[in-house]
Amino acid sequence: MTEFSLHTPVPETDRQERLKGAVEVVNKILMGKEQQVKLAFSCLLARGHLLIEDLPGVGKTTLAHALAAVIGVRYQRIQFTSDLLPADILGVSIYRRDQEQFEFHPGPIFSQLVLADEINRATPKSQSALLEAMAEGQVTIEGETHALPKPFFVIATQNPLDLGGTFPLPDSQLDRFLLSISLGFPEPEVERELLTARDRILVLNDTQAIISPDDVLLLSEDCRKIHVSHALLDYVQALLAGTRNSRWFETGLSPRAGIAMLACCKAYAFLEGRNFAIPEDVKAIFPSLARHRMSVPHGMETSVKEQIQDLLDQVAIP
Repeated sequence: MTEFSLHTPVPETDRQERLKGAVEVVNKILMGKEQQVKLAFSCLLARGHLLIEDLPGVGKTTLAHALAAVIGVRYQRIQFTSDLLPADILGVSIYRRDQEQFEFHPGPIFSQLVLADEINRATPKSQSALLEAMAEGQVTIEGETHALPKPFFVIATQNPLDLGGTFPLPDSQLDRFLLSISLGFPEPEVERELLTARDRILVLNDTQAIISPDDVLLLSEDCRKIHVSHALLDYVQALLAGTRNSRWFETGLSPRAGIAMLACCKAYAFLEGRNFAIPEDVKAIFPSLARHRMSVPHGMETSVKEQIQDLLDQVAIP
């Protein structure tokens, strides 16, 4: 991965053009997953974190590598296992006898993009260490607080079928992820292209940074300026109320989820090249925002995915 050499933020229009270029490059690396790539960039610009629940080998790690490459950030992959300790994630303080003081050695969490691979294989204690860092943007070790770098973006993965020896994340911790996506298998024509294309590892190694970490922070600020009308706020509130009043969901979406929905909606509109959000932006991000925060009552012959789509179909657009 090539480090970004420019430290001066580029003008806004140029910054937006670079962002479009970054999205195009990731789409070329992760073929046939344009919507998932757009959602991943929306999550990044909304300053959230991303959960990918899917089978091995469909491109989860490739997506993380590609994002890190095009935005020129420090990247670390943490393989979560049952014997992983919080100190393996956060770092440790080691006593230096020659200096008669403790010296902090930062762990892999002190990167700008962190891939938490198979997060549900670690114990709840190790999971909490990561998720608290995600929520607070800092870690406290032996009474001393250490700020995490900015931007700070976590992509966590889970294998939905391999449940043996796993520790499922509780709802309160799942809520720390802004979006949850699934990549799925490629379409036949895309798979044929993948089979004959250049090795993805070689492509990633040659990928140049297109935007800088400072640009990501400025783009995030640009997203916050996206206009949201009162009618769109009515639509968002109607969706939130629909999750809370439906017998098909055990619990409804929280106010924090509503705030996250607006932030992500603005980022999605920004990626679409608009300075205002529309209901179609909400509909595009809503399934990924809701799927990991909600569940259907036990015994119901339906799925969360089906009920979320039914809700979108039922709630009228103002």
